[in-house]
Amino acid sequence: MELIKPSFGLIFWMLIGFGILLFILAKFAWPVITNGIASRNKKIQDQLDEAAKVHAEMENLHLRHEEMLAQAKADRDEILAEARKISIEIQDNAKAKADSEAQAIIEEAKKAIHYEKMKAMTDVKNEIANLSIDIAEKVMTQELSDKAKQEQLIAKWVDENHLN
Repeated sequence: MELIKPSFGLIFWMLIGFGILLFILAKFAWPVITNGIASRNKKIQDQLDEAAKVHAEMENLHLRHEEMLAQAKADRDEILAEARKISIEIQDNAKAKADSEAQAIIEEAKKAIHYEKMKAMTDVKNEIANLSIDIAEKVMTQELSDKAKQEQLIAKWVDENHLN
């Protein structure tokens, strides 16, 4: 029962022992413990500050990344628009060139047709002239088969031309 109801002597010596322990702890242990806790707090705070700094840098890098991505998209859109413009210009130029070449071919064909037509007309005229000469020759041969008719025709030509 002494443990349940301690005596005054036991309490006194327990208090003295506790006071000595408290003095030793306060003199030697508390400064080390408080310095350790302060050091740990400082280290934790430094790490939190460093983490905040890294977080801010990451945010900055993220913003720069988004800006670069937006710029790249804008550049891509600009390049695509320029490529479309160049493609349309090339198509228009090719179409204009094809049209001009087609016009030139048509003009050449018209000239060739005209020349062929003129050649055909000349050939027809020549053929008609040859046929006319052949017919005239046959008619003359038949007309001039008689000597009297020949003399009469020569006299008529001489009178028409007034040859003296």
